[in-house]
Amino acid sequence: MKNDKEIVKALLKETLKFDELGLVPAVVQDWITGTVLMLGFMNQEAIAHTQQTGLVHFWSRKRQRLWKKGEVSGNYLQVKQLFLDCDGDTILIKAEPSGPTCHTGSWSCFFSGIVDSEIAIEQATEEAHGMILDRLYEMVLNKKKESTTDSYVASLLQGGDDRVLKKVTEEAGEVLLAVKNRKNEEIVYEVADLLFHIIVSLGHCGIPVSEIYKELGRRYGQSGLEKKRKHHISRLERLSSVTRASRVSAGR
Repeated sequence: MKNDKEIVKALLKETLKFDELGLVPAVVQDWITGTVLMLGFMNQEAIAHTQQTGLVHFWSRKRQRLWKKGEVSGNYLQVKQLFLDCDGDTILIKAEPSGPTCHTGSWSCFFSGIVDSEIAIEQATEEAHGMILDRLYEMVLNKKKESTTDSYVASLLQGGDDRVLKKVTEEAGEVLLAVKNRKNEEIVYEVADLLFHIIVSLGHCGIPVSEIYKELGRRYGQSGLEKKRKHHISRLERLSSVTRASRVSAGR
């Protein structure tokens, strides 16, 4: 009797439409952010190795051989999900990259715009940098499930509110000192430390980084005075509501 892997392999073989060279294009997408990382080509051997190892393998058209993505750089692509398109002639791989996907050092191979490459490169770089926070958050969630104390993040989370908050406070203090000393390299280092521990605190509380993005997006374009005015009105409304409730309760 065939096991699940053999059944899937047989279905892929029957469903996939390879070209005249026995290849099919495979789009790799970051499974967390949805960013398209690269495009490669796979034959049946590459697909089989990808399924067996859980790491993305391609067929190199230039070198005419099987290659594991990251075999030189160490930046592997760990498979999370595999999809076929409606025509059965393209594979979509949702993967977790262990480092930059592109040989240039960029997180994605798609960073050059056709119309305005300078703008496109800048936007792609900013997007890749933004992904780091998502990646850190995902790592924190994974560490949260661990019972070991060998990991710094896991031991920090196991320490509860007090330990997590203590580290955030410490790092915030380091940022203040760095800014006061006007040492740019030190400021960058300490701010990175603070951001890291803020992400840990978000994971500790179960608040996705996306919620912070949403809040910042909500504030963007709104003047500080307008924001404060709305906050003040909201606070007054809450206080008024509490006062009315207290009066009703006292009158009973």
